[in-house]
Amino acid sequence: MEQGSAREGVRPAYAPGAFSRAPADGRMPEARVPEQARVEQAGAERAGGRPADGEQARGEHTHSEPPAPRVVQRHSVRGQILDALRAALVDGELVPGQVYSAPALGARFGVSATPVREAMQRLAVEGAVEVVPNRGFRVSERGPRELAELAEVRALIEVPVMLSLARTVPAHRWCGLRPLAEATVTAAAVGDRAAYAESDRAFHRAVLMLSGNEQLVAVADELHRRSQWPLVSGPATRRADLLADASEHTALLDALVSQDLAVVQALVREHFAGADR
Repeated sequence: MEQGSAREGVRPAYAPGAFSRAPADGRMPEARVPEQARVEQAGAERAGGRPADGEQARGEHTHSEPPAPRVVQRHSVRGQILDALRAALVDGELVPGQVYSAPALGARFGVSATPVREAMQRLAVEGAVEVVPNRGFRVSERGPRELAELAEVRALIEVPVMLSLARTVPAHRWCGLRPLAEATVTAAAVGDRAAYAESDRAFHRAVLMLSGNEQLVAVADELHRRSQWPLVSGPATRRADLLADASEHTALLDALVSQDLAVVQALVREHFAGADR
């Protein structure tokens, strides 16, 4: 039912279809990060003593002053790649069971293999991919049972917290979350699964943050992220499904504002009951 925080640097512009379904040879078509990522990586390469592609050699004439020197944070490139890969996972563009190599992905992003490899290693820690020695990374294959188990654990954490918050949080605090709920509706209306996944998690994080328990928010957010990864088989999430899920966010806020505890409980339980479909 539900789909799959700002990271280091600027989030890459990801559009569905930037990755195609993997062909037989495992290679992927062009998918590039913004110019900023390439500029930052080029800066890192210059700092290491190697000119970036297309950079003029020392002593050649230029028609403009060079930019002021700045400290280049290479991890910002990795963060942008990580965000793009996560979006591709949620959107089903990185296919479960398929192996992808860091050099091949790096070539499509217009960066070296290093930040791609670092991002994929992070995804391996999260369980989204598995390391395949001497080949690359295989996208993890999940079945309905794992999705149902994740929904059950999330419900055990979030339902009691939301019911407790419904009794104590004043109406104006809930009204402040209205733009986040509306963002999920906007993403759902255009069928953008990657954008919906991000806005969906942002809404749930904001609700749970009202508890003041940062550890709870971190654990729940990680479970939520894992629940958004696609199944190994089954139809892609339809726009109608996204809209139904998003409408539950706005209905939940309405019930919280009016402190209708019975409706809050019914909506929250239904929300998680549908998360394993």
